[in-house]
Amino acid sequence: MASSKKSGKTKQSGKGTWRLLDTGAKVAAAVVATRASSLTWRAATGHRPPTQHPDLRLVEAVTWAALAGATVELSKVLINRKAVEYWVKSTGELPPGMKPLASMTADDLAAARAKDLAAVKKRIRKR
Repeated sequence: MASSKKSGKTKQSGKGTWRLLDTGAKVAAAVVATRASSLTWRAATGHRPPTQHPDLRLVEAVTWAALAGATVELSKVLINRKAVEYWVKSTGELPPGMKPLASMTADDLAAARAKDLAAVKKRIRKR
C-alpha cells in the first residue's frame, strides 16, 4: 500500500518538474526570439525594429510582424524539442501529457528513442 502512495507522489512530482522545465523553455524561447528578430531586423535594415508609431509604413509593420512571429514560433519549437530530449534522456519516458505519435507503433517508438539516445551519447562523448 505504501508503494502505491509513493508512485503517485513520484508521478505528481514528475508532472510539476515537467511544467517547470516546459515553462523555463518557453521563457528562454521568448528571450531568444526577441533578441534574434531584433538583430535580424537591424542587420537587414540598419535601424531599430519598428514600434507602434503612427508614421510607420504598413509594409514595414507587416514585415516586422512576420519576422518576429516566425522567429518566436521557430525558437519555441526548437527549444521545446531540446527540453523534451533532455526529459527523455533523464527519465526514459515522454513528458507527462505528451503522447507518442499515433502513426508509430511501440516498437518503432522504442527504436527511435534508442537511436536518439545513441546520438545524444555520441555528442556528449565528442565534448
